[in-house]
Amino acid sequence: MMKSKFTAFLLVLMLLPFVSQASSKLKLNGYAEWRVNDFIIVDGQRVRSNRYTKFRGSRSAKSFDSIPLGYEIKVTGERQKDGSVLAKEVEAKPNGNALFETDLRQAFDQMEAEYRAKGRMYTPQSDGTVVDLGELQYSGVDVDRVRRIMDRLIPPYLKREDFRVYVVQNKDWNAMAAPNGSIYVYSGLLKDMDDDEVAVVLGHELTHATHEHSRKQYKNSILIQVAAIGALGIAGQSADSDKMKLVLGIATALAVSAWSNGYSRDYEDQADRVGLRYAYQGGFAVQKGPLLWARFAQKYGDQNKVANFFLGNHSVAKDRQRNLEMELQFNYPAAVVKAP
Repeated sequence: MMKSKFTAFLLVLMLLPFVSQASSKLKLNGYAEWRVNDFIIVDGQRVRSNRYTKFRGSRSAKSFDSIPLGYEIKVTGERQKDGSVLAKEVEAKPNGNALFETDLRQAFDQMEAEYRAKGRMYTPQSDGTVVDLGELQYSGVDVDRVRRIMDRLIPPYLKREDFRVYVVQNKDWNAMAAPNGSIYVYSGLLKDMDDDEVAVVLGHELTHATHEHSRKQYKNSILIQVAAIGALGIAGQSADSDKMKLVLGIATALAVSAWSNGYSRDYEDQADRVGLRYAYQGGFAVQKGPLLWARFAQKYGDQNKVANFFLGNHSVAKDRQRNLEMELQFNYPAAVVKAP
């Protein structure tokens, strides 16, 4: 009898993290990306309203049910027993051009053009040297495969033709989505992973682009002020004025900072959540998501986080794996299967 009670007590302790989060208040900050039955998908979560929900909207967003896809959404709500989020307060507004958004896109357009012209992908270092990452391919079997996967991930309010796919001949596991819509995937990742796994990785990276993490990180990082000094010499070569040199320099530095130093923990967590939603809506097997963290951590071990964009800060890989497991429980219970 005592053993049975002790076992039950342990079970309760194990479930406490899920129970506490399932009943806790939370805030979401993202975009209205899908409508599923009575829910709007925001930050990867299923959000619904009731008659007590306080709503503030602008332009076409007259009510919760009329929010257009692509609108910027802020939600304060509570997790329900079915894993969905009941909104207590909702704010909806159009997603307009924000500070440095246009300039950041222009900087990446320039970088993409240089990659294509040279037929290779590379990254400049702070000491003036350049690290060659591999041959750049924009046609062929591998590119077609990535294109097919990407077309299923892109949310409906965005245009598929605005995203360009490249494969980099490099044996590492890596992928990245730039703010200007250019997608880069390493051949090593394609060789060692199936389509479901590639979709989870690409969904993660795509979120960094769709949710403008490069631009947003600028506000929170003083590193950009230092990086901008070195970037001015690169980006300013084709500028027509001192003002444009400064703008392009800061935008290029933003790119270097985000890609080289990695995104903040909050942005990485959001990319995990939303990226899993992208893969799910595309019809991929999202239950493979958590296991990817173990594979990446095992492959890269204690190497510098710069070695891989998807893994980011590998010191918290276990936490991020656990977060994805909770995402499966909350949002995709039908996709959860027992590991063999």
